[in-house]
Amino acid sequence: MNPLHALHEIIRGDVFIAWIALAVAFIVLAKSADIFVDSAVGIADKLKVPQLIIGVFLVSLATTAPELSVSLNAALRGNPEMALGNAIGSVIVDDTIALGLAGLVATGPILIIPHVLRTAGLFLVGVQVLSFVFVLSTGSLRRWEGAVLVALFFAYTTYIYFQHKRGKFAGDLDLEAIEKAKDLSLLKTAALFLLGVVLIVVSGGLVVTSATTVARSFGIPESVIALTLVAFGTSIPEIATCVAAARKGQGALAVGNIIGADIMNICWIAGASAIANDLVLDPREIYFMFPAMFVVVGAMLLMLFKGYRLTRAKGAVLVLLYLVFVASFFVVYQSP
Repeated sequence: MNPLHALHEIIRGDVFIAWIALAVAFIVLAKSADIFVDSAVGIADKLKVPQLIIGVFLVSLATTAPELSVSLNAALRGNPEMALGNAIGSVIVDDTIALGLAGLVATGPILIIPHVLRTAGLFLVGVQVLSFVFVLSTGSLRRWEGAVLVALFFAYTTYIYFQHKRGKFAGDLDLEAIEKAKDLSLLKTAALFLLGVVLIVVSGGLVVTSATTVARSFGIPESVIALTLVAFGTSIPEIATCVAAARKGQGALAVGNIIGADIMNICWIAGASAIANDLVLDPREIYFMFPAMFVVVGAMLLMLFKGYRLTRAKGAVLVLLYLVFVASFFVVYQSP
């Protein structure tokens, strides 16, 4: 038995150790995501990859790497509730806690670029409705449906790229924050990139095992743990990035990053997890997690469209909305 497998067995057999492992795994996830972001940007810069691709694809991919790792691990281990629950729960955490805190700590109202909001917002609404239709029809997100979602993400990325080439996004992207690649050789940068990937995969697997052990010890459905505790933990990179950007006066970049992360959670993370293994869900999970996501995303977009700005008052409402979301579990999961 290899050491990693032995560690998973120990976590499955002791709830106290599972809590410790969960906390440590979240810390490692956050740190490894930082390593992954820095090295990904460094490689792209050294290979002269266009800045737009760095911002839209690589950085978004890196900040959602914890979610992808956890959801893929869960799907491969036959935990569909955790796989999809983590993806959807991360959307909810990003739109309420991350954006809400950004609005609260920003020095002034965060101005939103209308063209970016309309383009990304409409696409986000479309893919979340499509994913719900897929799940509603059979009670699962099947492999081919996951492939459709992944394909839509790449189609969206291509569309954004050509829109940028035509000047549609002139002045829209402030990528100063991602141009701080470390002064390292390409070989060292690639080594850090691989280290980040390994740490993310290993810690993601520990999150799944630990969270499953904790959920079962309390008799709590794994989807509840995924939608709340796991989703919050894997969203730490987005929360930290969003708050830091807002405090530095780059709030518009923070908002764009969150909407991009939402799209990746649905298309890339849920889609890739479904490709790995069909995500079969209980009806109660379907009729709770998807409507909750619709309400949160809808409220977030309506507030951003109103005046194309995120104020402290709107930020407070978003944080409050997350508290309402968590409280709703007591109503839904205490009923027969």
